[in-house]
Amino acid sequence: MILVTGANGQFGKNVVDHLLKNGINPSEIAVLVRDTDKAKYLEHTGVDVRVGDYTDYNSLLHAFKGISKLLLVSSNDRQAVENRTAQHINVIKAAKDAGVGHIFYTSFVRKPGFENSAIAAFQHSHVESEEFLKNSGVTYTILQNGIYLEMVAVFAGEKVVDSGVILFPAGEGKASFVLREELAEVAANILASDGHENKTYNLTNTRAVSFAEIAEAISATIDKKVIFQSPVVNEFQSTLKQFGVPEMYIGMFTMWATAVAQNTMDVEDDTLKSFLGRNPTTLQQFIDSVYAVK
Repeated sequence: MILVTGANGQFGKNVVDHLLKNGINPSEIAVLVRDTDKAKYLEHTGVDVRVGDYTDYNSLLHAFKGISKLLLVSSNDRQAVENRTAQHINVIKAAKDAGVGHIFYTSFVRKPGFENSAIAAFQHSHVESEEFLKNSGVTYTILQNGIYLEMVAVFAGEKVVDSGVILFPAGEGKASFVLREELAEVAANILASDGHENKTYNLTNTRAVSFAEIAEAISATIDKKVIFQSPVVNEFQSTLKQFGVPEMYIGMFTMWATAVAQNTMDVEDDTLKSFLGRNPTTLQQFIDSVYAVK
């Protein structure tokens, strides 16, 4: 039986959907959720809904009984990075003790020298989780996912169509953005097939793009000139403060913009394309889906 954790989240739900599309019988799929009230959709599919929390070892041990393949969707804990790592380790320990034969872990794309990047702490959490998994004795598959295409709209800002400006200190850096649903589709394809024992896959788009290119793509879609401005970080932060953006989000935007500027996520790879059996969604296709006049 396959179990998908974090199944109330968008990624987990999409994985379950694609497992069902792949012809996996609902009786062979289990999901882990913290809140069953939010899992009504999953219950209606006929999959086995189990309750557990990454921080509660006993709940995990119980939920993982009878599971052969486990997809560990990385924690979205917004507290200290150490919390996320500890949660992953807790899941891996419980899975091993419950007799799970194969753990699939959703990690994040990584390049040499990441230790000096703006997202070093975030990356280090994944490194520690991967290393613990590799040393656990359990068969593993690591999915190093690229940054979501959906984040392009977040970084560009909700008023970009009106303002005609993308303000983001990413410089000339590029990132290989990939659609979340396609990452979920590939995860489901891998879960439903064999031959992935103790492998690590880079799952990114085949072409990295800059924010200048993002501005051009939006311009083409809305038929209005959109320009990209990359201020120094201090000016960027001051501008966001003037608009009343909470400090937490200012810190997040700054971190990811700097990481893009450092070309931390510009890995171009065709592994995702191979698993999809088609070209991944391009930047322009995504921009059209978000900004085109309906």
